[in-house]
Amino acid sequence: MIRHCVLLKFQTGTSEEIMNEAARGIRALPEYIPEIANYSVGFDAKLREDNYDLAVIGDFASSDDYLVYASHPKHLEVISELLAPYLEGRSAVQYECDSE
Repeated sequence: MIRHCVLLKFQTGTSEEIMNEAARGIRALPEYIPEIANYSVGFDAKLREDNYDLAVIGDFASSDDYLVYASHPKHLEVISELLAPYLEGRSAVQYECDSE
C-alpha cells in the first residue's frame, strides 16, 4: 500500500470560507477517483503556531493507483482552482506501508 501525506499552508489572510471550500473540494475527490482506498482530510488543531493549516492522508493499493490519482483531471482541477491561488506552502511524501 502507498500512503500519500500532504501538508498545506494557506497564505496569511486567506478567509475561512476559502479554506473550507478547498477542504470540501479535497474531501470530494474519492467520489471521482475510485483508486483512493482511504482518505482523511483535516484542519490543524492549532496547538502550535508554526504548524501547517490542512493535512491530507490518502491510501492507495499500489503505486499505479497513486499515479492515477496524482494525474486525475478532478484532482488537478481542485489543485489549480481551490488550492494553488491561496497556498503559501506544500509538503508531501509518499511511502509504502502495511494495510491496516
